[in-house]
Amino acid sequence: MTKLSTQPYKGTRDFYPEDFRKRQYIFDAWTKVCQSFGYEQYDTPILESADLYRSKTSDEIVNEESFLFTDRGGREVMMRPEMTPSLSRIVAGRRQEMGYPLRLFSIPNCFRYERPQKGRLREFWQLNADLFGVEGPEADAEMIQVADGIMKQLGASSKMYEIQISDRRMLDWLLKEELSLSDESAAKAIQLIDKKSKISGGDFVSGLIDLGVEQEEVNLINNFLSVESLDQLPDACQQKEWYQDLQKVFMILAGCEIAFKFKPEIVRGFSYYTAIVFEVFDTDPTNNRSMFGGGRYDGLVSNFGVDGLPVTGFGMGDTVILEMLNARNLWPDLKPKTGLMLLPLDQKSLDQVGKFANELRSEGKNVAIDYNIERKLDKRIKAAEKLGIKQVGFLGQEELSLGKIKLKDIATP
Repeated sequence: MTKLSTQPYKGTRDFYPEDFRKRQYIFDAWTKVCQSFGYEQYDTPILESADLYRSKTSDEIVNEESFLFTDRGGREVMMRPEMTPSLSRIVAGRRQEMGYPLRLFSIPNCFRYERPQKGRLREFWQLNADLFGVEGPEADAEMIQVADGIMKQLGASSKMYEIQISDRRMLDWLLKEELSLSDESAAKAIQLIDKKSKISGGDFVSGLIDLGVEQEEVNLINNFLSVESLDQLPDACQQKEWYQDLQKVFMILAGCEIAFKFKPEIVRGFSYYTAIVFEVFDTDPTNNRSMFGGGRYDGLVSNFGVDGLPVTGFGMGDTVILEMLNARNLWPDLKPKTGLMLLPLDQKSLDQVGKFANELRSEGKNVAIDYNIERKLDKRIKAAEKLGIKQVGFLGQEELSLGKIKLKDIATP
């Protein structure tokens, strides 16, 4: 008989109690901040029709990174790689019944078949926060405020991360109007710009030239992507709606004392983004990477045969946040929720320990019982210590006669 492995499937994790406490700490921070901004929680099934993702999720995820299979009814099914298409589906399903502005958040379990690496696994949990029904840039500014609030709730200072902001319409203007690229070539150029920080400068230039971009135009694109403020953009940009929207977002964030950086090369990988986009980067030199991001995707709800809705949102995965908290040593002291272990000392006290435990539970205390009265007392105490329990309570003949439990603190500093 083949010996079974104790390891989980590649790219997934087991959550022992100490690991689960860390995951829950992140979930609690996400939930607290989202609810403080008025967002309500929802969920959808892990399994969705593959067609849902083929229309708007990136081709790379659908064709190369999805857990895709045919069910027994012959339907193509995908384990959700992200939440936005599912969210758009359920909002479209009740388009006329919802009240707007509609603020929703979820913490879905997602799956992508990719090479596991630091901060990226095949199974992960991801916060999604989305605001429907607001056309103006105020909604985009709010999403960035929520993201910033979560980072601070997790204990990060503003020096530990950098918020980078751009607008997809800006690159559409540059590539299609100024450089006269076709829609197809412009889309491929945007995909190349999205990978710019991960490839060499030579590969970036050759990629643009392969799309028919002249060397002079390549220089123009590189110069455009290197600007650091709106004032450095050509004068022709100032009357554009995207320019004015970015101005408004920057003004709101500055008024809220939220630090940010204008970064034209931020485009986000998904094709459904339509306007303002942002990403949050870890500033730690050992982990200088994008942790999460989001943006506006106004057109997705209309794919379901209903009137479109303005919407902006972002997603934040748990794995990269775990890495940041570990690297920055930002974890608080996460103790078990069980504060007391009762140790009956003989058979009579064992028979009655449940009554004492229930009285304490009725007072709001979390109480466990060690029923192994045959074990030596020092071993039972040591077992409680291993479990991280703060106190043990002894229950013997004397305690039964007095109706009281003798307590001992065993928590280690």
